[in-house]
Amino acid sequence: MTTVLIADDQPLQRLGFRMLLESNRDTEVVGEAGHGGEAVRQAAELRPDVILMDVRMPGMDGIEATRRIVASGGRCRVLILTTFDLDEYAHAALRAGASGFLLKDAHPEELLAGIRAVAAGDAVIAPALTRRLLDTYARHLPQVASGSSGSSGSSGRKAADDPRVRSLTEREYEILVAIGQGWSNREMAERLFVAESTVKTHVGRVLAKVGVRDRIQAVILAYDLGIARPNAGSGHDQPGPMY
Repeated sequence: MTTVLIADDQPLQRLGFRMLLESNRDTEVVGEAGHGGEAVRQAAELRPDVILMDVRMPGMDGIEATRRIVASGGRCRVLILTTFDLDEYAHAALRAGASGFLLKDAHPEELLAGIRAVAAGDAVIAPALTRRLLDTYARHLPQVASGSSGSSGSSGRKAADDPRVRSLTEREYEILVAIGQGWSNREMAERLFVAESTVKTHVGRVLAKVGVRDRIQAVILAYDLGIARPNAGSGHDQPGPMY
């Protein structure tokens, strides 16, 4: 049973999520919050497995609420629910420690699958949002925005000098780059000619070695080190969900 806290300022939206989750035998709604401050308080009191977090809420928004919840060191994982016109918030939510993004108009089975994935420690991004989110995040990185002709070389040196990257095997480095480009496990298996179970093993080792909690944070690391860039790597316009 996965326990869920719903944080959204729209009562009808919360009701819809509650009805869906309560009709599913594997999920239990333990609380509702109408703004970020309430979400932070209830997260501490109820300790849910997953928090469905809206972005735009009165008072404290979902980004700041996510930052405070993750910083508390609890086991709660945050699944951001967003719409296409909120792309500009993607990088902030990534930095805040969100474990995933889904559109509010996602199919019920997609939302339930996303909740299960996040609760299991994986990360999830809606297929239609993956590239847009990665590109939005990249545009806010200094090395991307600087326009310096030497930025690519300095990024390469930055990655080579990072002890977390040096700890990786050649195959694990390939996996980190693929994660940064938004490849799903299936895409990695097909492109690298290995079994999907092998990919999952490699992903787990990469996350442990570089010291990140999930694939979302691995994406941040890959972009920060300059080993992943917008519209590079897989060549897919719409990579698959990251779980």
